[in-house]
Amino acid sequence: MSSSLPDLVDIDAPIFTVTVAARLAGMHPQTLRTYDRMGLVVPRRTKGLGRRYSPKDVRKLRLIQSLSQEEGINLNGIKRIIELNDALDAAAERITQLTELIQALTLDEHVARVFTAGMEGVSFGRTRTRTNLRALSA
Repeated sequence: MSSSLPDLVDIDAPIFTVTVAARLAGMHPQTLRTYDRMGLVVPRRTKGLGRRYSPKDVRKLRLIQSLSQEEGINLNGIKRIIELNDALDAAAERITQLTELIQALTLDEHVARVFTAGMEGVSFGRTRTRTNLRALSA
C-alpha cells in the first residue's frame, strides 16, 4: 500500500469512500458492504453514516481478496486469520512497550534491582521509589 500512496498519508485515516476503496482493492462496492456486515473490514462512518475506508482497510481488503481467490480460503477462515493477525500485531506492540519500559527501568540509576509489587505500585529496594503500575502498563 505504501508504494502507491505517499508516506505522508496516515494509514489509519478514513479517507476513501466505498467506491474508491473498492476500486483500489479491485472489488465491487457491494462486496465491501458485505464484508462490513460480516465484520471482516469495518470502516469508520461519517456523520451521515457513509462508509470511509483507510489505506490500512484497503490493504486488508486486498489481503482478503488474495486469500480468497489465490489460496481458496473461505470467508470464515479469512475472518479467523485476520483476528489472529490482529492479535499478533497487538502482542508485538505490547512487547515493544514492555521492552522500552524494561530499558528505561534498567537505565535509571535510582532504581534498585530488587523490587516488590503490590496494588499500590512498585517499591524499588531501599529507595522506596514508587511507580504506579497502571501508569507503567498504559
